[in-house]
Amino acid sequence: MVKETKFYDILGIDPSASQDDIKKAYRKMALKWHPDKNKDNPEASEKFKEIGMAYEILSNPEKKEIYDTHGEDGLKGEEYTPATSIFEHLMGGFFPGGGSRRRRRKGDSVVHHIQCSLADLYHGKTQKMKLSKQVLCSECDGKGTKKSGGSKTCSGCNGQGVRLVMRQLGPGFIQQSQETCPQCNGKGTTIKEKDKCKECGGEGVVSAKKVLEVHVEPGTEPGKRIVFENEGDQEPDMEPGDVVIIVDQKPHELFQRQGSDLHIKKKISLGEALCGFSFCVETLDKRVLLVSAAGGEIIKPGDVRIVAGEGMPVYRDPLSKGDLVVHFEVVYPEKGTLTKEAQTILQIIFTPAKPPAPTADHEVCELTEIDPDTASSGSGRGGYRRSDGKEGRATDTDDDDYEYEGGAGGQQVGCVSQ
Repeated sequence: MVKETKFYDILGIDPSASQDDIKKAYRKMALKWHPDKNKDNPEASEKFKEIGMAYEILSNPEKKEIYDTHGEDGLKGEEYTPATSIFEHLMGGFFPGGGSRRRRRKGDSVVHHIQCSLADLYHGKTQKMKLSKQVLCSECDGKGTKKSGGSKTCSGCNGQGVRLVMRQLGPGFIQQSQETCPQCNGKGTTIKEKDKCKECGGEGVVSAKKVLEVHVEPGTEPGKRIVFENEGDQEPDMEPGDVVIIVDQKPHELFQRQGSDLHIKKKISLGEALCGFSFCVETLDKRVLLVSAAGGEIIKPGDVRIVAGEGMPVYRDPLSKGDLVVHFEVVYPEKGTLTKEAQTILQIIFTPAKPPAPTADHEVCELTEIDPDTASSGSGRGGYRRSDGKEGRATDTDDDDYEYEGGAGGQQVGCVSQ
């Protein structure tokens, strides 16, 4: 399930739409809202930009994945190609009444992931990343040929890299579409075999290695995008794309992170919950915290306490920190472990008033445990097995007043007549 649908709504498509559907929807909306066709509509230009931005994100698999997972916030810092450039590229540089125009468009971004431990994100780290990329050939300056005039404008597409194709669909019906020019493979120019650069084979680009230093600042949150502008693949007549590094966080055996806070779970005994306790926690910077609760401060099951200022550093504000949040689970004594003397003491401490004494008008009842492995699930009527091994079953009656609703792990009350 996608986090946001804004860009899908702009193009009028469903998040499950294919790339072909996305392209078709963009063409339809871009033609409808192109400023040249809506000169009297002041909103057309802004609408046209939104359509171009939506298409640029959804037509790029990496950007689409980021948007589906993190929404528009995940794309912060991303640079977008001008809407007119996207339109010209997709429509082959042609627009009714607008002629043809050459443009310098931006290449696709390259996305990489970097794995960081929680300690890395606490302290910050610098990691070198070695990448392979294509760069303009230094021998021919990206032209594909060293010979002056060796590159000719493609006659098949007039230098556009694409050509319009007319197809007869039926009597009176003609479809106009575009396709990559097969004569120049979309480059817009052709080079004779004998004139091609020996270094790049006429492609204008060669493979190269690049080492990037990725700086992860203290407090960086998982999903953070670190952008290296114009460090993507180079192509002739095109602005290089970006290299985008996404920070991933490895799981930690003790801490769970939520923003700048660190959460831990701590089990304590009933005696500790009532009488106080102490325990140690090793922090991510190798300090040891002695966490204590004084006697008389009663901790109930599910209680939460914090140790202020012992969480993660706040991103780009390392002097500020979140909190260490402790979630308590109280472990009760096992059955049969309390002695008579202990029971007497506990009754004296915790019984606020004397229990009622049985009279001849009372029916004295005792609680009997149910074997959870044989108890029925849900709230319907069902059978169960008592801890003494005897079978029990809910009363089969049309009335709602029946003896037992079979709930797994529930308690059954049995009455014993005096």
